Amino acid sequence: MKECDVPELVDHLFRREAGRIVATLTRIVGVKNLALAEDVVQEALLRALELWPFEGVPDNPPAWLIQVAKNRALDRLRRETSLAGKLNAMKPFATEQAPLQPFDDDEVAMLFLCAHPALTPEARLALTLKLGGGFGVREIARAFLAEESTIAQRLVRAKRQIREEELKFEMPGDSELPERLESVLSVLYLIFNEGYGALREDLCEEAIRMARLVAGHEATSLPSAHALLSLFLLQSSRFAARLDPTGALLLLGDQDRTKWDRTRIHEGLTWLDRSAAGDAITPYHLEAGIAAAHAIAPDPSSTDWVHIIRMYDQLYELKPSPVIALNRAVAVARVDGPRAAIEEIERIASQPSLQRYYLAHAAQGALWRELAEEDKAREHFRLALQCSCSEVERQFLEQRLLL
Repeated sequence: MKECDVPELVDHLFRREAGRIVATLTRIVGVKNLALAEDVVQEALLRALELWPFEGVPDNPPAWLIQVAKNRALDRLRRETSLAGKLNAMKPFATEQAPLQPFDDDEVAMLFLCAHPALTPEARLALTLKLGGGFGVREIARAFLAEESTIAQRLVRAKRQIREEELKFEMPGDSELPERLESVLSVLYLIFNEGYGALREDLCEEAIRMARLVAGHEATSLPSAHALLSLFLLQSSRFAARLDPTGALLLLGDQDRTKWDRTRIHEGLTWLDRSAAGDAITPYHLEAGIAAAHAIAPDPSSTDWVHIIRMYDQLYELKPSPVIALNRAVAVARVDGPRAAIEEIERIASQPSLQRYYLAHAAQGALWRELAEEDKAREHFRLALQCSCSEVERQFLEQRLLL
């Protein structure tokens, strides 16, 4: 037994280990008992808070929690299952006294279950954060600006669908793996982007943790997973430089690059090199390549904007999107000037998604300001303020409007 700050340790286990333990217990008790696995893990954590301050912390806290949770699950199954079903329900407990495979295997299998194509995209996001990341309903609701009741209902429906359709808790076979892996990667991509846009470092770090699991697992250590992890690492390397001392948002060109995390950049570039294996180029490869071009430039003037434009051209071919076209136009401004960029944006500005996207208006405002067209610049900053954005982004736009 070890001595430590028990509440702090249990809080750490809740945040970092609960999802892993739920995954392992789900493998043992079966997907149909997923809700039971969640409940008994919560009960085991509460039991740890009661016992560990007096008895000490066990040498292997996760194994202790699994054993306690498993015992509680067995008690519940004894009470709830019929006599005829008890023997089958109890078989896993009789044959498995501890995790018989690496935690990572269970966690990756859980990610594949949470991101199953049979579930709606919204359900995949919520389940991945809840079961894969250990986030609570309130945290998920806050991350995606949704009502807690909406998230709770979404989770209940998703778990019911998993149970009723008997979705499998297992790694998909070779024929299914590409489609299923793409679903997992797309969910992690959405989680990271949401965190990055909202300056939620906890969301970004959780997306990175899960991406590491996928990129490092024997079955899923594939170029697309390597590229996605590279993208996350390169983008997140800027976190310490994204706000000024007053808490105001700083654009990429205004950031102090000495604050960028060089260790993380090096790791991101290493994963990008690994992603070059094979013939396929995914959008993740190109987005990581664009992030790398920024990361290796010592200052804004040294950025290879021509190369970035070429990569945006390839990215648009793979994934046509008004937002990608907008980002390309911003890069064009650095090569051909602001007026050329404005012309490109005006060709796509009627797209409904851009009309509701604050960055489309903010980009035009900044470009018109470069041309000393203050009335037009302010008009676009006002339009940007009418769009949905975070509080930090709103303050940034208000400052631009006052300049």
